[in-house]
Amino acid sequence: MKTMSLRKFIIFSMLGISLVTSANDYIIYSIVQNVPMSHDDTTKKNFYINMGEKQGIRPGTVLDVLRNINRSDPYETKKRYSYNVKIAELKIIHAEDNAAIGSINEINNKSDDPLFEIENVMIGDKVSVKISD
Repeated sequence: MKTMSLRKFIIFSMLGISLVTSANDYIIYSIVQNVPMSHDDTTKKNFYINMGEKQGIRPGTVLDVLRNINRSDPYETKKRYSYNVKIAELKIIHAEDNAAIGSINEINNKSDDPLFEIENVMIGDKVSVKISD
């Protein structure tokens, strides 16, 4: 009787661990840019992402870049609020099995967009497939 409940416990524990470890955050893990040699040169940047063809990404796919912003309310509740805000879009220019390279498609810096401390894409920003409006 005890061995049967121990087996059930082990099976449910393994199932729970596998569910927890299967969730992935897809992020920008590296940024490479050229060095402009004159005032007329534009800076080109490539953004390296841990999401690729196995996740359905192909060249031309547009990804949303999201930043998690945390702020605390120091007055009433002392509660911490977390905002997941879209800051840019990347267009994939190269994809492999589990990785891709993207370039800026659009940056959200219009007057009615939220203000960011760094108004560009950073390492650690999350990416997700853009869902059409």
